[in-house]
Amino acid sequence: MRTNEAYRPEAGALVMAQVKTGEYIGEVVEVNGPRALVKILAVVKHPEQGDLHNPYNPDVPFFHERRALSYTEKTNVLAGDIRPYAGSVPDYKESLTLALAREIEGLDRLKRWAERGLELLEQLGKEYR
Repeated sequence: MRTNEAYRPEAGALVMAQVKTGEYIGEVVEVNGPRALVKILAVVKHPEQGDLHNPYNPDVPFFHERRALSYTEKTNVLAGDIRPYAGSVPDYKESLTLALAREIEGLDRLKRWAERGLELLEQLGKEYR
């Protein structure tokens, strides 16, 4: 998702970088035209699981497991998917644990929502007969 088309990262800058469905704090290592090589320092949002082209569909031929990028792993990111980061950089392991917990909590909430919705729809189905 493009967040800031006008931002032009520079080597050494701390940034927030969106990579697929994950979000990270990193340091720009070098800029290569419309892309920047970013060294990962912390995880803000853990990547989503499953097929990106069929979100929330568990019945796909290949349900992808997506790991968070590793500490100091370098990845090429489009400049439009990078925005400046100001503040202290959290510890990688702690940020990964927190991001994973938030992702699990979100999926659990979605599961509970779906279960409640199914209960109500089944009740309506009985009333409609």
